[in-house]
Amino acid sequence: MESSADTLLLLSGKSEEDNDVAKVLKNNNTLKTGEGVELVLHSEVKLENDDAFRIEEYFNSLSTRRFGRLLIYSPRLSSTHDVISQNNSDFPVGTVCVADVQLKGRGRSSNVWESPKGCLLFSFSIQMEDGRVVPHIQYVVCLAMTEAIKAVCLEKGTPEIDVRIKWPNDLYLGGVKVGGILSTSVYRSKKFYVSAGVGLNVGNEKPTTCLNAVLKKVDPLSRELKREDVIAAFFNKFENLYDVFSEQGFQALEGLYYRTWLHSGQRVIVQERSGDQDQFVDTVVTIQGLTSSGYLLGITDDGQMCELHPDGNSFDFFKGLIKRKMS
Repeated sequence: MESSADTLLLLSGKSEEDNDVAKVLKNNNTLKTGEGVELVLHSEVKLENDDAFRIEEYFNSLSTRRFGRLLIYSPRLSSTHDVISQNNSDFPVGTVCVADVQLKGRGRSSNVWESPKGCLLFSFSIQMEDGRVVPHIQYVVCLAMTEAIKAVCLEKGTPEIDVRIKWPNDLYLGGVKVGGILSTSVYRSKKFYVSAGVGLNVGNEKPTTCLNAVLKKVDPLSRELKREDVIAAFFNKFENLYDVFSEQGFQALEGLYYRTWLHSGQRVIVQERSGDQDQFVDTVVTIQGLTSSGYLLGITDDGQMCELHPDGNSFDFFKGLIKRKMS
């Protein structure tokens, strides 16, 4: 099949039942995709690009009951997050959109996430009813990805890559950012429709570094990690962690989360304006963990507990400084 459309969205499922859902979505023609976008079934298209995401390899490694089973794939897409967020209520839980190249990737605070070839780029749908725990879902996503990378390294027999979590939603490797998470939600019909987006540098060394570049430095003979293996392992891990999170709350995952993040016992400076608006007051705070609402829990040297909120990108754990946003 040939198409003159600017962008193709290929729909595919792991099972016959999942493929039936894909057919319904295509035939109903109700998805919000924008102009110049064509919906097609994976079975109708033959991909000839060697760099294309290998859908069959992905499904072969996927063992979930819900998440990641319905796939929307595009070789070149404006934003996977937009596809999911604009159609979340029409998708089954766990529907995932993957792109080889993303033209308008988004990060936190309207930042742009660079999305070249070799980067794992995907967004997926979640439905939640308790709004109090929605802020924690980004932490579950981060944790699932770090656990997935460990699992893939173990399965492939490669040295373990120690990817760590920088609060609230970044992934770091050797002091350099290699990934980021973006979670947004809307409330409709007594449900929170959450769209979780992930960008992870797997095979692209720019703009920072990537998993395979670090892996080669450790062991030049090691096998490269594939995007398909990483995302399949992610959903396998995420589904298990999400079940624990849903049934027992984030507290059941805190121990594993704190072993994976970068901040336990970290001392930071909270910088606030004093009564005189031209002056700042610095207070040293030691990070203790997370509050029940999902923010940083800190304690001052004189024993006062405080809750710390992110302010754009000003929380730089290398500098240990948190600035309050200027009014």
